[in-house]
Amino acid sequence: MKSAVLILIVWVSSSVVGLSQTPVYAPNSVAINGYDPVAYFQDNKPLAGKAEFSFEWNEAKWQFATAENLAKFKEHPEQFAPQYGGYCAYGASRGYLAQTDPLAFTILDNKLYLNYNLDVRTEWMKEVNNRIAKANENWNSKLKFKSK
Repeated sequence: MKSAVLILIVWVSSSVVGLSQTPVYAPNSVAINGYDPVAYFQDNKPLAGKAEFSFEWNEAKWQFATAENLAKFKEHPEQFAPQYGGYCAYGASRGYLAQTDPLAFTILDNKLYLNYNLDVRTEWMKEVNNRIAKANENWNSKLKFKSK
């Protein structure tokens, strides 16, 4: 199992080259694959957003499942936006950007973290406090992204 995870991590690190250098993980200019960031906190699960409930923030279009979630995000986007712009928290801890799977999420201390997939999330959780500290350091220096 350990070697499979290591192979997966190496594959993830090599697959990030094509990501654009934007402050938010936004395939097709839609943040976090079109999932509603507020829903993670309210429903403790990912919910797909709808185009009719969208909002431009931090160089990306964010989508929401309901008008109420959209209003909450507009009022306090930093409270609901995922850490590291929705890029993989494990990848940020290692100093690179990687895509994320909406199902691979964690909420810790009222902050949303996303990961590449559930296996990577398991690895990230093993030393989560150290990984968060390293990801924060990388995000603010090496990766040079800060919310606007």
